[in-house]
Amino acid sequence: MTTLAIKRALLSVSDKAGIVDFAQALHVRGVELVSTGGTAGALRDAGLPVRDVADLTGFPEMMDGRVKTLHPAVHGGLLAVRDDPAHAAAMAAHGIGAVDLLVINLYPFEAKVAAGAERDEVIENIDIGGPAMVRSAAKNHAHVVVLTDPLDYEAVLSALDVDGGTGRELRMRLAAKAFALTATYDAMIARWFGTVDQGERFPATLPLILEAPQLLRYGENPHQRAAFYAHRGPGARGIGQARQVQGKALSYNNLNDADAALELAAEFRDAAPTVVIVKHANPCGVASATTLAAAYEGAFACDSVSAFGGIIALNRPIDEATARAITAIFTEVVIAPDADEGALAVFAAKKNLRLLLTGDLPDPARDGLMVKSIAGGWLVQGRDNGALGVLNVVTQRQPTAQELADCRFAWTVAKHVKSNAIVYARDGATAGIGAGQMNRLESARIAAWKARDAAGKAGWTEPRTAGSAVASDAFFPFADGLLAAVEAGATAVIQPGGSIRDDEVIAAADRAGLAMVFTGIRHFRH
Repeated sequence: MTTLAIKRALLSVSDKAGIVDFAQALHVRGVELVSTGGTAGALRDAGLPVRDVADLTGFPEMMDGRVKTLHPAVHGGLLAVRDDPAHAAAMAAHGIGAVDLLVINLYPFEAKVAAGAERDEVIENIDIGGPAMVRSAAKNHAHVVVLTDPLDYEAVLSALDVDGGTGRELRMRLAAKAFALTATYDAMIARWFGTVDQGERFPATLPLILEAPQLLRYGENPHQRAAFYAHRGPGARGIGQARQVQGKALSYNNLNDADAALELAAEFRDAAPTVVIVKHANPCGVASATTLAAAYEGAFACDSVSAFGGIIALNRPIDEATARAITAIFTEVVIAPDADEGALAVFAAKKNLRLLLTGDLPDPARDGLMVKSIAGGWLVQGRDNGALGVLNVVTQRQPTAQELADCRFAWTVAKHVKSNAIVYARDGATAGIGAGQMNRLESARIAAWKARDAAGKAGWTEPRTAGSAVASDAFFPFADGLLAAVEAGATAVIQPGGSIRDDEVIAAADRAGLAMVFTGIRHFRH
């Protein structure tokens, strides 16, 4: 059956937006309207002739509406294969009329959960009859149209007017959408029962609900196909919810780097004006200052070479002066809570620059899951939302107030640097960053070399590692990495501790006159 005429429609919707106008359009086209409960009431109030579903089933709605459509007269009308003689005979024998169109949406389970409804109310908003009808109609899409989204109402009306009925391709598309709806709906329920109701961190089955794909030009490399999916359900606002004000479409690498930049900037959401510059998902410069423009200058000076073509995130709305500094070199993406009119005008002159405005910054302490695919499965872990607590001073010398401040700053940045990570910081700015090396000593050396290079480019008499604090994302397994930091001029160290050679490392720090604190927490990032 290629083109399907619609003679009878069953309408049963929780969200009644647009339903009266659509039903009116069906009625004008000679379609019989059958409906349930509140939907039938809304159609009658609009003056439309409507037949109650109880007339089809011979049973009234009962049990507070829990039972109304779970009946052979309904599902037989949806599931019958119209050109199968045995199905036609069964319909005739039992007085079952065909249903050609199902218009439906489901109880607002997700909305109730998001609103913090009590458990009994949440349970009562688990739809039973609705998903059953959706699946029946979608399975039998060769003979039935299933509409689960008001955005598709017009497409069905257009098909009726142009072709006298719906084509197979339209019905297949709507059936696929319907099955996606029930799969998502059931996944939300299963996840709520497992994680919220039962309190299981890692339930036996972990549904992931992703939607609204944004097709990307390619993935990390041109030969890889890619798309961005938004998370469905309650969660923090992030890059996926940001408003893109201008610029080319975001690429896979843009999105990945922008997320890294935003997550680090969010660590400073309650701090002084802060600017983060990221390249290949690693920060190459971070600074806090009294103004964003000054913070950008400090972050840029850390590694002006890597900053070219970088991703910049800020923890405050952008002003014109900062926008002018940013646009002095080529920048791929800028992310901020907002931007003033002067800044918007400056950025507008750079047509290819992508500007993303996020509103609020995400909470770095929020809970959540991180998922990574591996061959044959998925790795799932909680977000790294570990925060610094009491610092344990393990050296003879106590750190000064400024050294402690620099330690905390360097540690915050190191949390977002790929392991092995070493970060030097002084006076609220990174001095050198060593990322992603196979041993900690090389990361310390690279960070120190980058600091010397930055000093040469800026014309400073000494690198900013002189008098700096150095952070290591994991413990120093040997004293060599620590001694490399001493050579670079660091005077204070922050690291997790926990090595079997901690005593050797502490002794080396004491001999060098360093102040060192242990955090008791590690921040590996791979």
